[in-house]
Amino acid sequence: MPMPHVPRLSRRSVLGGAAAAGAVLLAAPPASAAATGAAADEYDTLLMRAEQLLTGGEFDPAAPDFAAALAKLSADADKWWGTMDRSAGRTAVWPDLAPVSDSAMFGQSYPRLRTLATAWATPGTSLAGKSEVVEAIVSALRLLHDGGFNAAAQETGNWWFWEIGSPRALLDTCVLVRAHLPAADLADYLATVHKWCPNADKRVAGGLIETGGNRADKAVTVALHGLLARDPAKLVSARDSVSDVAGGGKNSLFAYVTKGDGFYEDGSFIQHGTVAYTGTYGNVLLSGAAYILALLGNSTWQVTDPKVSVIFDAVERTFSPVVFDGLMMDSQNGRAVSRMKANDATNGAATITNILLLALAAPAEQAARWRALVKGWITRNKAVPYLRTAGVPQIARARAVLDDTAVPAAPRLTGAQVFADMDRVVQRRPGWALSLGLSSARVAAYECGNFENKKAWYQGDGVTYVYVPDDLAHYGDAYWATVDLYRLPGTTVDTRQRAKVGDAAGTRVYQPANRTAGGASLGGRFAAAAMDLIADGSTLRAHKAWFTFDGAVVALGAGITASDGRTVETVVENRHLHATGSNRLLVDGLAQSAAQGWRQDFARAGWAHLEGTGGYVFPGRAALKALREERTGTWADINTGADTGGTTDPITRRYLTLWLDHGISPANSTYSYVLLPGASADETAAWAASSPVAVLANSPTVQAVESRRDGVLAAHFWAPGSVAGLGCSGAATVLVRRRDEGVEVAVADSSRTQESVTLTLPFAVREVVAADDTVSVTPGRRPVVTVRVGGSRGHTHTAKLA
Repeated sequence: MPMPHVPRLSRRSVLGGAAAAGAVLLAAPPASAAATGAAADEYDTLLMRAEQLLTGGEFDPAAPDFAAALAKLSADADKWWGTMDRSAGRTAVWPDLAPVSDSAMFGQSYPRLRTLATAWATPGTSLAGKSEVVEAIVSALRLLHDGGFNAAAQETGNWWFWEIGSPRALLDTCVLVRAHLPAADLADYLATVHKWCPNADKRVAGGLIETGGNRADKAVTVALHGLLARDPAKLVSARDSVSDVAGGGKNSLFAYVTKGDGFYEDGSFIQHGTVAYTGTYGNVLLSGAAYILALLGNSTWQVTDPKVSVIFDAVERTFSPVVFDGLMMDSQNGRAVSRMKANDATNGAATITNILLLALAAPAEQAARWRALVKGWITRNKAVPYLRTAGVPQIARARAVLDDTAVPAAPRLTGAQVFADMDRVVQRRPGWALSLGLSSARVAAYECGNFENKKAWYQGDGVTYVYVPDDLAHYGDAYWATVDLYRLPGTTVDTRQRAKVGDAAGTRVYQPANRTAGGASLGGRFAAAAMDLIADGSTLRAHKAWFTFDGAVVALGAGITASDGRTVETVVENRHLHATGSNRLLVDGLAQSAAQGWRQDFARAGWAHLEGTGGYVFPGRAALKALREERTGTWADINTGADTGGTTDPITRRYLTLWLDHGISPANSTYSYVLLPGASADETAAWAASSPVAVLANSPTVQAVESRRDGVLAAHFWAPGSVAGLGCSGAATVLVRRRDEGVEVAVADSSRTQESVTLTLPFAVREVVAADDTVSVTPGRRPVVTVRVGGSRGHTHTAKLA
């Protein structure tokens, strides 16, 4: 299934029949309710809807999936119930979360209370309906208010606990126990929330205008506030904030941006100004928008903004290309990769949950495609099953899709996509996927802070994330806690020791100085990408390029230079073999040792193959180093955040590392290697022998390859030059495909430094069949293609010629 170009579809504003595809059925009040009595009933109906979104509504507790979810919810709730301090003289709700005046302590207490309230309100759990539980919840809410989170408090610590985390968990809890809350208590809590989250438009701390996921989160809180207070103005505020009516739509969740936070038309998503964040903040935005649409749909306050189509289109434009069998690619997860309890599987599960919720409000044609996508993801992921960790409401929506024989399980997406606005490139084939984590002066190399992601040094330096179906737990099985973070695959690094980053309050990003990062795609099938590496705190410089084809990814490096007196390495692979893996490694057909601690230098390696992962080919042969090792690490070593930190428990995992040594202070060193994800040993040996993709140039001026089988010539020009008869006037990424039916050309300026680029093609062209309005062509024996790249933000320009 190719990665689609998403068409514009008309918006269907009512929930109505969308729920028929299997979501929790939510009663919808009449949109015309205006009389006081009708409006009061509407509040009650929407509050019941909010409750059902937390508890799942009606379901069969004996059904296996629901029984497992109830058991998990019971276990979580029993844990908090068993450790809760219910004594008369207590000063905290839980002894480990004291004092409650500390925002990190009350900020973590409210989610625990929400878990207890959810278990109490959900039939079939161990705590369901117990009066002592709801009484304890009501009492705990009062303690937290009086001792910490109230309208008179002074903000300290992380603003997020005050304005997003605590208000949402508090109001969710109030929704669940609302019939038992004294009116005075509820009034106090709503006054507190009004103080710290009066609207979704502006931050109380510093007055910043809210964007992206933060705006979506706050919109949900304001909507719940409106329902509990029976305040129509709050509900209008919540509805209008997702469209940013107050700001004239500038920060609408339903608008494309060209800089800063939000969705970009090319599928990119940015948060915190410069960070590629589809998997976390993008998910938060998707969740908030889906929740608002589901909660307020078909009511007096339903969202009627016609541009809501942007959020619908984002499912296939932004999210699905970076999900592999239910896993959210880690190149999209920012500092969250350092979180012990949130990995690629949990972020992917959140995407599934959000898409199924959004499907309640989506046009039927789109919703049908999404359900097929989700069904494919869920059914293929046996390693980390979605239903094993999902809650009751999520299972209700998922089971309806899985049990519906009319919904097909969509196959894996295929194709190449360049997300120019967040420096990410994805290549997908039926049996594998690859994502490149690049960075530039525009897109951060990494984000850290609040004691998270303390060893993020190389996450934006060209990391190659490879996904294969037989190893879906690769990145989720304590990878970031145990991998050698100095040797991330795809990176070229100065082997100096690094100090931890982000080991303090407040978040920050590292912004490299290079201009070039990104590339071009051709026909949605092939891609070329490049990054000008300017290393942090080192004199290391390198020109790095990648070229993706149906079964291979060619990686080239040139101009690798440093003068610091240290060794420079390029890491080909650092594969996680889990706790006991002894996957066979072949080098040039010879089996290598499986002993831990084995290390070997190969003077002239032609190819290698790692069982369960794929092959590696070294054109012209290479001096290859290999290492098997067991590594022990802890999550606390990379994350001690207040509510995201990991434990100090040691974890041991095995790794197989392949790298190229450029020596001490190299001068204009190079490398070339080919990744063959999912290939067998025989296929790897055959590829090495036949060289179906040839390296034509690998210099500081131009890096280029040619796939004769595909008729593709791909090059990145760092300066004016030519290769194989293809001339280019300046820095640009160029792909040309010549076949009997015609010629295709794709060009991008990933440096964003030029106004135009001129190409000279190495063969005759008779006429222009189709071209972007930025492309002009002079046909002839040596045709000239001129591309106006200025202002295009590194996006691809294309032409079809005869």
